[in-house]
Amino acid sequence: MAIMLSLGAFTPAIYASEVRVSVDGREVQFPDGHPYVDQKSSLTMVPLAFVSDKLGATTKWNGSLKQITISLNRDIIILVIGHNYALVNGKRVDFEGSAVLKDGRTMVPLRFISEALHSNVDWQPSSNLVSIMSSVARVPKGTWIWDSHIIKQDQDQIINFAKVKGVTSIYLQIDRDLDPAIYEGFIRKAKKEGIQVEALEGRPEWAKKSAQGDIQKFIAWVKAYNSSVGPEAGFTGLHFDIEPYGLSEWTTDNKTILESWMDNLRLIEKESKGSGLNIAIDVPYWLNTIKLPGKDYSMSAWMLEKFDSLVIMNYRNHALGGNGIVENAQAMLREASTLNKKIVIAVETVKSNEGPRVSFYSMSSDMMDKELQSAHNQLANYASYAGFAIHDFKSWQDMK
Repeated sequence: MAIMLSLGAFTPAIYASEVRVSVDGREVQFPDGHPYVDQKSSLTMVPLAFVSDKLGATTKWNGSLKQITISLNRDIIILVIGHNYALVNGKRVDFEGSAVLKDGRTMVPLRFISEALHSNVDWQPSSNLVSIMSSVARVPKGTWIWDSHIIKQDQDQIINFAKVKGVTSIYLQIDRDLDPAIYEGFIRKAKKEGIQVEALEGRPEWAKKSAQGDIQKFIAWVKAYNSSVGPEAGFTGLHFDIEPYGLSEWTTDNKTILESWMDNLRLIEKESKGSGLNIAIDVPYWLNTIKLPGKDYSMSAWMLEKFDSLVIMNYRNHALGGNGIVENAQAMLREASTLNKKIVIAVETVKSNEGPRVSFYSMSSDMMDKELQSAHNQLANYASYAGFAIHDFKSWQDMK
């Protein structure tokens, strides 16, 4: 009887310590404020910091009201310590249990918060694991703006659309004739909303040695601009869209064009060194099949060794199955995982002449989100996976 009573006294603590949480297939470590199962409500409780650190939301604590405000994109959740209901986008939602203060930490019900933020939650009792799969709404996203002149009048509209869609990076093409003050105002506003801006340039001819002067001028302009405005209005990276396979030489003199492309990529690496700028390169999803001239080593692995990330133009409008988004991304995701680098998966919304399964053009944004969610559920297992990019801003904005 004494032994049974002793075990009973410690059962809640043992049970609590065994609760595990994973987000997008990766187990979360809790250095303090460990998750536990509330014995009265059977709810899994997690520290409030988990919501901001792992679910990507912004959290605010009002001590006088004992009130928690959680916001992500357009969703706002308000809880009060001890209350068994919350306001979700202004509407009352009742749930069993409540947010609590425990050992000086604010603990919130995991399932309720996750689902209110549109994540999928699955309880796996055999391993005491709560598995959370992110909603595509909060997966990091980038998008291309090719006409930089639109930021002269439409700054607030662009940033609001980007914020609603969960955009975290805008790739903005540079027109050096545009007043730098316009870039400065736009980037300041974007950064206040958590959106980074990368300076975008490139064309197929930039794979030729004759383009080296243009490449140097572009990098020099961005570095000079950044030094004149400070970090709160500076570009966070250089984004190159070169695509040499658009040149006739790609088929007629492939070795020469590959070698000159590599020379220019080395130049980009050299000219940007010490600038603090992240370097991203747009590449086709099949680049891993292209070998370095005279070597059995892929062009994509060589580029991953040199730069921070690759954005693979994985232009398909279906996630699963043969020749789909997931299948086409896997080879380079494996390469990048080995090299501890990042891969962004890009999809197309511009009208395409390459076939019916290439672009999301003419499909609704809801249909695209559904395919991206399916792709995300598979791709999140790769350590190198860094979200999606949508090509391009204008056509994405025009989707139904």
